Amino acid sequence: MPTPLPQPDENNAWRLETPGVEGWTRTARPDDPNKYFMVSTDGHVQEPANLWRQRIDTRFRDRLPGVAVDAEGRKYQKTEGFRPVRIRNIRFDGEDGLRNGAGETPEQRIHDLALDGVDAEILFPNKGLTIWATPDPEFSQAMCRVYNDWAWETFADYNDRLCPMGCVAAADIDGAIAEIQRVAALGFRGLSLPCKPVWGAPDHEAANYNLPEFDPLWACIQEVDLPITFHVSTGRDPRTSRGNGGAVVNYAVHSLAPTMEPIANLCASGALERFPELRFGSVEAGIGWVPWAIWALDEAYRKHHMFVRPKLSQLPSDYFKDRGFATFQEDKPGLDLAREHGLVDNFMWANDYPHHEGTWPHSAAAIERTMGQLEDGERARILGLNAARVFRLPIPERYHDQPDVREFVRR
Repeated sequence: MPTPLPQPDENNAWRLETPGVEGWTRTARPDDPNKYFMVSTDGHVQEPANLWRQRIDTRFRDRLPGVAVDAEGRKYQKTEGFRPVRIRNIRFDGEDGLRNGAGETPEQRIHDLALDGVDAEILFPNKGLTIWATPDPEFSQAMCRVYNDWAWETFADYNDRLCPMGCVAAADIDGAIAEIQRVAALGFRGLSLPCKPVWGAPDHEAANYNLPEFDPLWACIQEVDLPITFHVSTGRDPRTSRGNGGAVVNYAVHSLAPTMEPIANLCASGALERFPELRFGSVEAGIGWVPWAIWALDEAYRKHHMFVRPKLSQLPSDYFKDRGFATFQEDKPGLDLAREHGLVDNFMWANDYPHHEGTWPHSAAAIERTMGQLEDGERARILGLNAARVFRLPIPERYHDQPDVREFVRR
């Protein structure tokens, strides 16, 4: 059955706040006959709880994430690459409870996304974000294959609207190449690689994406012509901070911020010169950091020229502007800087359905709170057209009379 939408409780009432849409020729409101074409570039599936235990090679089964109980009977989340985290019985009421269980079937997702004005969605794991949480790339690759099989079985018939990314353990380069070729042949529209190929805290001995040893991987990705995504919380333990304020610190510092690293590695290392067709971007990390980050990369390239190897034919920022992207839910600081820094074509909106960090089911209000300073065409690109270009999504006929969509379809 479709998910009923309750009235927001006191903790979520702020989500309805909006300055209105005076002067807008189109809106994000689902009942607007001239609504923007909208793609949520970050949504999360609801995998069966026993997915990996049922399907993975038996030699890995005892290493899967699960629950451990200590001598006092306290329960802890057990994940190979995370510190043990106490499981607490937190009550989720109203909309918070609704989000916890939403999106269990493709049909429910399509219904719920339509209530939010969303026409298509780029999908990532939910429970499966831990498939990279191990320093063992063979184990990680095995978990990726299980996820990819299930995701394609579940969403293949909806791949024009619900588009799972093929998950790959990058440190297992040969295995990654084989899995990339497999998911590309199936019809996946993009790939999800971990923010660091080797899980864990920063370690100069560990391989990273700036090194030429990853060139065979980039060559394969360029050949299959799929965009690369780097989702938050996929390089190291995002639950580093404990105690007071830990939930806030972990989200902002240990989950979002490390997503800058793979972008910097690609833009500064020369990999994008050797593989000029790669498309790449960060997911769920926001966009406010992007103008500063690419400015800082350029500053380092110019001022540390005596140390820089290799020399590049473009500045690091040019590579990002040419082929990079970043997704966000609500990021007014980043949107305020988009036009000034020439990044309107690099930013993509998402509602992060059904996660609490997202904007579903009140995305229109969030868009109105944060995008009023943009021009109509800029909103159209950020809300959907940029994603349609990068992930090669079809645009429904209902939008073809809109001038910018008509021009986009003609290209």
